[in-house]
Amino acid sequence: MVSLSQTSLPTWAHTPQVEPVDPTGRVHTLVGVTGDGAEGDSPTGTAVREVVAGWQAASGSATLHVHLCADVAAGIAALEADLVSARVGHRVLVAGTADACLAVRAAAVRAGLADDELRFGVVAADVRTVWCVHCSATTAAAVGLDEDLTCSGCARTLVVYPHVSRRTGHHLGFMVDAEDQPWEVPA
Repeated sequence: MVSLSQTSLPTWAHTPQVEPVDPTGRVHTLVGVTGDGAEGDSPTGTAVREVVAGWQAASGSATLHVHLCADVAAGIAALEADLVSARVGHRVLVAGTADACLAVRAAAVRAGLADDELRFGVVAADVRTVWCVHCSATTAAAVGLDEDLTCSGCARTLVVYPHVSRRTGHHLGFMVDAEDQPWEVPA
């Protein structure tokens, strides 16, 4: 396995952890992606609400914009709405599964936020969205780094490489035995 310190994978994306509030922030957007469906509270949702509550308590005099969102799309929409009026000193804190945090982080990076303006509270890191380099399909699955999964697009067996795109939040997947396959130079 590649040394994780030499990859683009943030530590929090493979080991659940909660980063502290940045005390220099004057305004904080707190996005909690609960994953709660119509059934209501889920164990993930409960853990996310606890992380957000801890951040609220630690935010001191900062102005808070708190968004508890059922899914990633709602979390990204809440983030984008808050960034419309963002000024210097705005910080973004995202709580959820690693997969949800990576997706919201990708939206924040696309919007121009820097790493020092972002904090994460990851409550679970078992599901990954993997982008296939062969067909460009994405496959979400409970899979570890350097483990194999079947691509939902081309059905190739992919190895989950410990690389994450900052633009999309997806892990990189490539055919597990690609170097052993015969190939021809196109005419």
